[in-house]
Amino acid sequence: MSERPQSRRPATFRLDDPGVVVVDAEDSGRAARGTVRITPEAEPAQLPAVIEPPVVVRRRFRWGTLFWAASGGLVLLALGLGVANLVQDLFARSESLGYVGAALAATAVLALVVTIGREVFGLARLATIEKLHQRASEVLASDDRAASRAVVGDLIKLAHQNPQLARARATLHRHESEIIDGADMIRLAERELMSPLDAEARRLVSQAAQRVSIVTAISPRAMVDMLFVFVAALRLIRQLARLYGGRPGTLGMIALMRHVIAHLAITGGVAASDSLIQQLLGHGVAAKVSQRLGEGVLNGLLTARLGLAAIEVTRPMPFAALPRPALADLAKDLLRKRDEENEA
Repeated sequence: MSERPQSRRPATFRLDDPGVVVVDAEDSGRAARGTVRITPEAEPAQLPAVIEPPVVVRRRFRWGTLFWAASGGLVLLALGLGVANLVQDLFARSESLGYVGAALAATAVLALVVTIGREVFGLARLATIEKLHQRASEVLASDDRAASRAVVGDLIKLAHQNPQLARARATLHRHESEIIDGADMIRLAERELMSPLDAEARRLVSQAAQRVSIVTAISPRAMVDMLFVFVAALRLIRQLARLYGGRPGTLGMIALMRHVIAHLAITGGVAASDSLIQQLLGHGVAAKVSQRLGEGVLNGLLTARLGLAAIEVTRPMPFAALPRPALADLAKDLLRKRDEENEA
């Protein structure tokens, strides 16, 4: 066995003592007797930095995108040519029929342009809300005052059309010059602007969960249950998006559904957590309700879970100053409603 190296006993000394010698780590010489040898540690800035090689992503030519774009162009050309031929045939048969066909074609084109404009506006507004969420998160981490003023200004513009937030906007304008820290400004804006909206969002989610629970409990067909749950989920997501300032169209709803499903996949799946279900069963819920009623409660919990994920996606600010709504609270409201209906 090797001998254990002898360590020097603890001692106190002054740095300006002539007996204290500062040497480099590479110096292997022995210090004189009676002196204290000090080896300074390397500063973090002087340590070698690990440089990761850049990830080179080669963008491939997407033949599938080219195919669908070309196919869509051909379909549009065919439709346009068919409508033009139809109008010409109508004029050939009767001048009055030709004018009616031309008016209908012009109306269809105008409606299509307006629909496309609304879809583009809805997508742009959803992108603005998503960027506001990211910017607010960055300000909470960096505590940048100028950035917080810009974020709060954009939030006030977003909430300008909501008369329910008039007092909150006035409060933010009054305290804007009094708060120094950027993170505190974001938290104040969240408390003032998001508090009434969060309360309304929780009410919407709770109502949707109760509605799904009741319908799926009395519905005799599984297909009807699935259709109703799907329609209720779409309606709930649209209501939450409009509540927080979004105006999603058809394409916006598709994008929102994709974001909500991705958020559910990241935060734990679409089903209720096992601990919550075990807690509910442990309280004797399974013994109090029938099988269909239990399925209705579970479907209501799944709808509430989807609503909470939609709140996270459609909310223009992260949860920092206000508590995040929990599934357990909504489950208590749902079970309380079930108990009241059973007693009635």
